[in-house]
Amino acid sequence: MPGTAGAEEDLVLAGYRRSIDNIDAALVHILAERFRITQAVGQYKAKADLPPADPGREEKQIARLRNLAGEANLDPEFGEKFIRFIIEEVIRHHQNARGQ
Repeated sequence: MPGTAGAEEDLVLAGYRRSIDNIDAALVHILAERFRITQAVGQYKAKADLPPADPGREEKQIARLRNLAGEANLDPEFGEKFIRFIIEEVIRHHQNARGQ
């Protein structure tokens, strides 16, 4: 049947897309939880008069994520870009907690 292959491919593609959508939803929820925790850290740092950024910790996290990305067969450059983006956002939140 000429139309059957296309319909099967569409079902396969739809299944992949459902999986991607589920993973995207999980990522959003995981990131939301991570930011809830880092906002608590920012409030603690503000009360304890600690600086919003911690360059030593940040560099360790970047190296850690690059390593994890490589172990997961994900481009380490992507892992670094991803964590740097998150770190920048966290620092911004910490600065806001200090009223900067």
